Amino acid sequence: MKFMFRVPMMLLALLPALAVAQAPYPSNTVRVVVSTVPGPLDAFARMICEKLQTALKQPFIIDNKAGAGGNIAADLVKSSAPDGYTLLFALDTTFTVNPALYKAKLPFDPVKDFVPIAVPVTYGQMLTVNPSVPAKSVPELIALAKTKHLTYASGGNGSPSHLVAAYFYSTAGVDLTHIPYKGTGQSIIDVLGGRVDSLFAVTSGVLPQVRESKLRALAVSSAQRSALAPDVPTIAELGYPGFDVSFAYVLMAPAGTPDEIVRTLAREVQKAMASPDVQEKNRTFDYTPTGLDPKQTAAWLRDTRERWTKVVNQNGITAD
Repeated sequence: MKFMFRVPMMLLALLPALAVAQAPYPSNTVRVVVSTVPGPLDAFARMICEKLQTALKQPFIIDNKAGAGGNIAADLVKSSAPDGYTLLFALDTTFTVNPALYKAKLPFDPVKDFVPIAVPVTYGQMLTVNPSVPAKSVPELIALAKTKHLTYASGGNGSPSHLVAAYFYSTAGVDLTHIPYKGTGQSIIDVLGGRVDSLFAVTSGVLPQVRESKLRALAVSSAQRSALAPDVPTIAELGYPGFDVSFAYVLMAPAGTPDEIVRTLAREVQKAMASPDVQEKNRTFDYTPTGLDPKQTAAWLRDTRERWTKVVNQNGITAD
């Protein structure tokens, strides 16, 4: 009789733990670490998190942790519990460029320490020059660079604007002097002022100045023309077939996060991307939705990392 009495008591003692284990995800607040200061990525992350919060009926709180090209945020999330309650929204370059850029100093393993959830959008870069530069096309710019010393600005060493420029100019066989800045904003200001000749930048960030003829647009780096500037050709169209450089935002979780949670988040991100207001915002910022699931996201990151590792090594790009 004593044995039969103890069995139900043991089961009763386990019920709270079983209830926690079987609680639907999420059952409390989700912390989303964003690897930049407020800006384009932060705005996009907040837009998506608002949709996730509504769909999953729990708060999704943004926590900005900028610095070291996203390494600070990634290191923080890597060390968090793999339970779906701490996530990372970062530029893809944190996982595709930083392994080559920082090498031994990288505080995380981009494959072993994370599980990809989604690459919701990609975006290209627009090549612009100050109107005083006597080049009205990419071929003219390349020809000019072979006879005259030219410069290009970027948002910093290893930034997307630096990477695409280094990749393109090395592909074209010309050597322009790189002038790095602490952020894209100041780099645009100095190209507008004629202190630097050219730059690559996110299309939506320079298009107002292009429309006011304060900058001259020569090309976009992506495979397809920008919906915001359909008259501007792609670099691939201008004698560089196959040239296709896009960057992305990526949502990641710590390694070990249960597959069911990853699938739930990936599914809800896709639903968010399909909502009309998000689609309109994406058009406004010239973002291209990808539709990639977690496995496809992992493959995209792997392939992109391989390409940028070659570019970084061949061009001697460093984080300093």
